[in-house]
Amino acid sequence: MKLLEESELIFGRMMPVVEPHLIERYNQALSGFGLKKTRLKKFRIDMTGFSPEVAEELDDPQYLDPHGINRRFIVLSPNQVNLPVVHTAFSNTGKLMHQFFDGNAKAINALTIKDVVYGEIEDPILEAHDIEDLLSIEQVEFKVFTGQNLARQALDLRLKMDRLTKEPDAWRDDDMLKEMVALAKSTGDIRTNDLVPTEVVFRHNTFWSSHFGGVYVFIDERETTVIGDPSAPGFRRSRPWQVSYIDRNDLDLVYRFLVDTGRVDIPRGSWIERTGYLDHRIETLITMLAFHKAPRRKHNPTSSRWIKSWVNSNTSLVEKEGTLPFLLWAKREYEAWATVDLDEIDARGKFILSRAKPGHDDQWLVNRLISDYVPFDFVTRYVFNKPAFYSDYARWGGGLKEHVVERVQDTYLNNKSRFRTEMFGMHS
Repeated sequence: MKLLEESELIFGRMMPVVEPHLIERYNQALSGFGLKKTRLKKFRIDMTGFSPEVAEELDDPQYLDPHGINRRFIVLSPNQVNLPVVHTAFSNTGKLMHQFFDGNAKAINALTIKDVVYGEIEDPILEAHDIEDLLSIEQVEFKVFTGQNLARQALDLRLKMDRLTKEPDAWRDDDMLKEMVALAKSTGDIRTNDLVPTEVVFRHNTFWSSHFGGVYVFIDERETTVIGDPSAPGFRRSRPWQVSYIDRNDLDLVYRFLVDTGRVDIPRGSWIERTGYLDHRIETLITMLAFHKAPRRKHNPTSSRWIKSWVNSNTSLVEKEGTLPFLLWAKREYEAWATVDLDEIDARGKFILSRAKPGHDDQWLVNRLISDYVPFDFVTRYVFNKPAFYSDYARWGGGLKEHVVERVQDTYLNNKSRFRTEMFGMHS
């Protein structure tokens, strides 16, 4: 993984923690979780406070995510809101953290001036034993603590202030007044500095979970749909009267679900030609075919002349594998804005030609699901499905690894927003 780190394809854009006072605050949070303090003099953290260096030191990559449930978080700075989430069992952890930061910006800004904010995203379960456990997570609550207990002190001071203003004789309570003065020395003027996070309960909507080999849960107004491995405990047995279950290996049924619920942008010349979507698929496919056949050779799938030469020299492989002839046929048809009967295309082909519906709330998650069925498109896998990308990467030879890293940097990392907008119609 060294090449990935050097190229910032993994653990990229993380916040360095080097100041002694921030390390001490981080250790206060670790102690609050019952964990050993770090002895590191510098490390990096993501939006949730996860650090790969601390994880290695503790020999526990799950130190902030025990059992993959009730995710812990450590906030040293409000700037963490701009960081990625690099380690999580749920795809919507980042969204929940954004909601927490946005809903409590004033309190987080004030608290982190001299304290650490930490806690856990509390679910109604402690472990996921079956599908029903995942379905029971309808909302989460952020349980919040601070290293110096500033939030609790601020709440205590606010209650005393309320008593002082509402009870006629409260001002005669000298002990309470002394306590208020002492509290104010720590908290400052809470009339202007709100030190108590108030937005702490959020809906747990559509998500992917790493449990049971990977489970997608799509929530609609009248029905919930689970897509996963049929051998997962509780599959087709948890709430069958209100939950639909789809075997992830039934590509026809998965695609039909996406179409029926308006989550997929079916292939049309109007967007395929404009985006260069099929050219992108062709390049990534030929990259995989070429490097798997000759891993030690130098390949250049970005050159149309090289591609033509390689295809002419490997017609047997191309025809046997079958995907490239299909893509070239589809490219000709859509460039001519011809009407293609999707019923004549198998489900795998439909996934290769499709993307998530732009503007749909589940756009990111659907593109992740589609990437499961188009594993040769390593760029899309990296953008929407990093765990799958890293798993693929671990199996590749050195030449392919170097080429993929270079292409992901050139096509995506150099301008993430532009790539997502041009290729997938995403605007955020």
